[in-house]
Amino acid sequence: MIGTAIVLAMLAWWFFTGAILLVIRMADRRGGDAYRRAVVLSVPILALGVAAVMLSGPQTGLGGVYAGFLGALVVWGWIEIAFLTGVITGPEPRPCPPGAQGRARFWAAWQALAHHEVLLLTGFLGVIVAVHGQPNTVALWTYAILFCARISAKLNLFFGVPRINLEFIPRPLEHLKSHLRRGPVTMAFPVAITALSFAVACFVERLIGAETLAQTVGFALLATLAGLALLEHWLMVLPLPDARLWRWMLPDSEPTNEPKTGRSHGL
Repeated sequence: MIGTAIVLAMLAWWFFTGAILLVIRMADRRGGDAYRRAVVLSVPILALGVAAVMLSGPQTGLGGVYAGFLGALVVWGWIEIAFLTGVITGPEPRPCPPGAQGRARFWAAWQALAHHEVLLLTGFLGVIVAVHGQPNTVALWTYAILFCARISAKLNLFFGVPRINLEFIPRPLEHLKSHLRRGPVTMAFPVAITALSFAVACFVERLIGAETLAQTVGFALLATLAGLALLEHWLMVLPLPDARLWRWMLPDSEPTNEPKTGRSHGL
């Protein structure tokens, strides 16, 4: 069952990422209101994710574990769609002012992402409320891993990393490229690597000491997800062609004939 859980977590990570990129690429091809339509039409999927998270809390069997894990991924995925379509980003759609440094640069980056960050935190609080006092907290830990890893990744992209994959940044978020910095790693990178490595070790330790099959599967899912988050951080440094994992399944982007709206991207 451990092997099955690991494979499922890896496939879910790959599939959800690819599905989101596919939706965004198709919206890029259509332009216009396609971005907002993508968000609205995916609301029923969000509802299923929310329901799975809420129903998973009281369930201590394998069904509850998988429901909590996949439900949290679905909720997270919808928030990512809302962000990557440019529907929920921040109040500032313009690129970073030339020459901005220090606090001014950080404030500009925050303004570009503020609404999305608030939505991420709202989702986190919602999951906490949904599973509070319940025996099954897989949904909470799943969202927590995604939340912390995403904040860490954004900070590293802001402070500087050697490798930044820009090819999947959609048209509504083009302005976010100006907030990213390609260069030597800063202290933010070893701090992130250490924290994520510690998280992986903790989940593996819990996995080894698991007393039930459901606990074994749950900690295997969480350890794998944390390991994938750690891998994503290393891919900011290591020269590996990670984009090939999804590029083959995406249609080529084609410029639309419609004028740009001024709303841009994010990461």
